[in-house]
Amino acid sequence: MQEHDRQAKAGKTMSKEDVIKIFEAHRNQWDKIQTLGSLIWEDFPWPMFKRPKGPDDLTSPGITAYMLSSIHPQDRATKERIKDNIRRWHPDRFNSQLLPKVKENERDRVAEGSGTVARILNDLLRMHSQDTF
Repeated sequence: MQEHDRQAKAGKTMSKEDVIKIFEAHRNQWDKIQTLGSLIWEDFPWPMFKRPKGPDDLTSPGITAYMLSSIHPQDRATKERIKDNIRRWHPDRFNSQLLPKVKENERDRVAEGSGTVARILNDLLRMHSQDTF
Protein backbone atom coordinates (compact mmCIF):
# COMPACT_ATOMS: atom_id res chain seq x y z
CA MET A 1 0.00 0.00 0.00
CA GLN A 2 1.34 3.41 -0.88
CA GLU A 3 2.10 5.83 1.92
CA HIS A 4 -0.58 8.38 0.97
CA ASP A 5 -3.19 5.59 0.88
CA ARG A 6 -2.08 4.43 4.33
CA GLN A 7 -2.32 7.94 5.76
CA ALA A 8 -5.68 8.60 4.15
CA LYS A 9 -7.02 5.32 5.50
CA ALA A 10 -5.75 6.22 8.96
CA GLY A 11 -7.59 9.54 8.70
CA LYS A 12 -4.40 11.58 8.86
CA THR A 13 -4.10 14.93 7.19
CA MET A 14 -1.51 14.90 4.46
CA SER A 15 1.42 17.25 4.71
CA LYS A 16 2.45 19.57 1.91
CA GLU A 17 5.30 17.16 1.14
CA ASP A 18 2.86 14.22 0.91
CA VAL A 19 0.69 16.14 -1.55
CA ILE A 20 3.71 17.13 -3.65
CA LYS A 21 4.79 13.48 -3.75
CA ILE A 22 1.34 12.47 -5.01
CA PHE A 23 1.44 15.07 -7.79
CA GLU A 24 4.94 13.93 -8.80
CA ALA A 25 3.96 10.26 -8.71
CA HIS A 26 0.91 10.96 -10.87
CA ARG A 27 2.97 12.91 -13.41
CA ASN A 28 5.50 10.07 -13.58
CA GLN A 29 2.74 7.48 -13.86
CA TRP A 30 1.25 9.22 -16.92
CA ASP A 31 4.65 8.93 -18.61
CA LYS A 32 4.98 5.28 -17.57
CA ILE A 33 1.48 4.32 -18.75
CA GLN A 34 2.46 5.05 -22.35
CA THR A 35 5.13 2.33 -22.18
CA LEU A 36 3.16 -0.40 -20.38
CA GLY A 37 1.82 -3.29 -22.42
CA SER A 38 -1.37 -4.02 -20.53
CA LEU A 39 -3.09 -1.87 -17.95
CA ILE A 40 -5.29 -2.40 -14.91
CA TRP A 41 -7.28 0.00 -12.71
CA GLU A 42 -4.36 0.51 -10.32
CA ASP A 43 -2.06 1.67 -13.14
CA PHE A 44 -4.02 4.88 -13.65
CA PRO A 45 -3.16 8.03 -11.70
CA TRP A 46 -6.75 8.88 -10.83
CA PRO A 47 -6.97 12.60 -9.95
CA MET A 48 -7.64 12.21 -6.24
CA PHE A 49 -5.52 12.26 -3.11
CA LYS A 50 -6.96 8.96 -1.86
CA ARG A 51 -6.57 6.18 -4.40
CA PRO A 52 -10.04 5.05 -5.52
CA LYS A 53 -10.79 1.33 -5.44
CA GLY A 54 -13.41 1.64 -8.19
CA PRO A 55 -15.60 4.07 -10.13
CA ASP A 56 -17.90 4.71 -7.16
CA ASP A 57 -14.95 6.18 -5.22
CA LEU A 58 -14.40 8.87 -7.88
CA THR A 59 -16.27 11.80 -6.39
CA SER A 60 -16.69 15.40 -7.39
CA PRO A 61 -15.42 16.71 -4.02
CA GLY A 62 -12.36 14.43 -4.18
CA ILE A 63 -11.43 15.37 -7.74
CA THR A 64 -12.17 19.06 -7.13
CA ALA A 65 -9.91 19.10 -4.04
CA TYR A 66 -7.13 17.50 -6.06
CA MET A 67 -7.49 19.80 -9.08
CA LEU A 68 -7.85 23.03 -7.10
CA SER A 69 -5.18 22.28 -4.50
CA SER A 70 -3.05 25.32 -3.71
CA ILE A 71 -0.07 22.97 -3.53
CA HIS A 72 -0.35 22.02 -7.21
CA PRO A 73 2.76 22.96 -9.16
CA GLN A 74 2.21 26.51 -10.40
CA ASP A 75 3.58 25.86 -13.89
CA ARG A 76 0.02 26.06 -15.27
CA ALA A 77 -2.98 28.21 -14.42
CA THR A 78 -5.80 26.29 -12.77
CA LYS A 79 -8.06 26.59 -15.82
CA GLU A 80 -5.29 25.28 -18.09
CA ARG A 81 -4.55 22.41 -15.70
CA ILE A 82 -8.23 21.42 -15.77
CA LYS A 83 -8.25 21.59 -19.59
CA ASP A 84 -5.09 19.47 -19.77
CA ASN A 85 -6.74 16.82 -17.63
CA ILE A 86 -9.96 16.95 -19.64
CA ARG A 87 -7.92 16.18 -22.77
CA ARG A 88 -6.19 13.33 -20.96
CA TRP A 89 -9.41 11.74 -19.66
CA HIS A 90 -11.78 12.64 -22.53
CA PRO A 91 -13.53 9.47 -23.77
CA ASP A 92 -12.59 10.02 -27.44
CA ARG A 93 -8.90 10.05 -26.64
CA PHE A 94 -8.90 7.75 -23.61
CA ASN A 95 -11.05 5.08 -25.26
CA SER A 96 -8.94 4.99 -28.41
CA GLN A 97 -5.46 5.26 -26.90
CA LEU A 98 -5.57 3.69 -23.44
CA LEU A 99 -8.69 1.59 -23.05
CA PRO A 100 -7.57 -0.99 -25.65
CA LYS A 101 -4.49 -1.62 -23.46
CA VAL A 102 -6.64 -2.36 -20.39
CA LYS A 103 -7.08 -6.02 -19.50
CA GLU A 104 -10.48 -7.29 -20.64
CA ASN A 105 -11.75 -8.04 -17.12
CA GLU A 106 -10.89 -4.46 -16.02
CA ARG A 107 -12.07 -2.61 -19.12
CA ASP A 108 -15.64 -1.79 -18.06
CA ARG A 109 -14.71 -0.30 -14.71
CA VAL A 110 -11.78 1.67 -16.16
CA ALA A 111 -14.07 3.03 -18.90
CA GLU A 112 -16.67 3.97 -16.30
CA GLY A 113 -14.02 5.61 -14.13
CA SER A 114 -12.51 7.63 -16.96
CA GLY A 115 -15.98 8.78 -18.03
CA THR A 116 -16.76 9.86 -14.48
CA VAL A 117 -13.49 11.80 -14.26
CA ALA A 118 -14.14 13.50 -17.61
CA ARG A 119 -17.67 14.57 -16.56
CA ILE A 120 -16.49 15.93 -13.21
CA LEU A 121 -13.62 17.82 -14.86
CA ASN A 122 -15.99 19.34 -17.44
CA ASP A 123 -18.33 20.45 -14.65
CA LEU A 124 -15.36 21.89 -12.75
CA LEU A 125 -14.18 23.81 -15.82
CA ARG A 126 -17.68 25.23 -16.32
CA MET A 127 -17.88 26.34 -12.68
CA HIS A 128 -14.34 27.73 -12.72
CA SER A 129 -15.01 29.65 -15.95
CA GLN A 130 -18.16 31.21 -14.48
CA ASP A 131 -16.31 32.22 -11.31
CA THR A 132 -13.56 34.01 -13.22
CA PHE A 133 -15.81 36.38 -15.15
